[in-house]
Amino acid sequence: MRSLKIAAIPADGIGPEVITAGLQVLEALGQRMGDLSFDVTTFDWGSDYYKANGTMMPEDGPEQLKGFDAIFFGAVGAPDVPDHITLWGLRLPICQGFDQYANVRPTRILPGIPSPLQGKKPGDLDWVIVRENSEGEYSGAGGRVHRGLPEEVATEVSIFTRAGVARVMRYAFKLAQSRPRKLLTVVTKSNAQRHGMVLWDEIAAEVSQDFPDVTWDKMLVDAMTVRMTLKPESLDTIVATNLHADILSDLAGALAGSIGVAPTANIDPERRFPSMFEPIHGSAFDITGKGIANPVATFWTACQMLDHLGETEASARLMKAVETVCADGVLTPDVGGDATTQQVTDAVIQAIHGSNE
Repeated sequence: MRSLKIAAIPADGIGPEVITAGLQVLEALGQRMGDLSFDVTTFDWGSDYYKANGTMMPEDGPEQLKGFDAIFFGAVGAPDVPDHITLWGLRLPICQGFDQYANVRPTRILPGIPSPLQGKKPGDLDWVIVRENSEGEYSGAGGRVHRGLPEEVATEVSIFTRAGVARVMRYAFKLAQSRPRKLLTVVTKSNAQRHGMVLWDEIAAEVSQDFPDVTWDKMLVDAMTVRMTLKPESLDTIVATNLHADILSDLAGALAGSIGVAPTANIDPERRFPSMFEPIHGSAFDITGKGIANPVATFWTACQMLDHLGETEASARLMKAVETVCADGVLTPDVGGDATTQQVTDAVIQAIHGSNE
């Protein structure tokens, strides 16, 4: 019997709803596999914890997480707590503290989920976006002076290091190399940002020399939005900076039908620390408590977590169950259905137990 030690952080908004669904599905998957179990510890960190304690998590929060195999994260953000407090108080300290420098976001059109792209169907859009996750535009460097005065100044400094860019670029090339098309698109903005982005371009060219079997091209980020919309079949693996990939991956989720189906893995490729897995849809307080949050992104995120932990058979079984349920039309309202979160969860569990593969 293999037991995986998982830290669950449901956090804010619909986070507790989708993480509950995800844990139910993982339990069913473990039962179906027969030789796999999940030892889950749930942490009540988040905006409610902040309102009670003045911090989003305890000071030793990251230390408490170090012994786990992986972190299963819900969502962060609340209407009555400033966004910079929620983000920098919980999610980013984990990502940056555990050096989870590769943020990996796969995107596919799933069976039964319509894409807003006219005439596109499953197989027409199959991307993986690699987001640099430790520096760039979200480094936290900068400040404000002369607050409240007419001459107030705020600076936000993007940090691009050779080491940071090279390692995520190498990760992206390796990922592209492992996929059938062996195709990588490097996203940049070096026509306007002539220091950090030019370094980004130069390092991409250098790293490419070690991957002669990978075809790669380069796109400015604004042109990339057009290409993603009009020529989705021309793309496969994509690598971009922290900010650019953050934006492009939301667009990717929408083009696949809904960000409610979009997963994320925050990976420490060197496996020095636990990696963190989360859906990208955010806390979505407009539907919190209504029981209609789409759990598919969380299920797909769980597949990424299982793959990372070497449980590829379990991951494949779960993904097949999700695709079966979507194809059968058991969908939440964000993708045109009328099912509840629990109904989708129950259907996936039934599909897991019903699979003979």
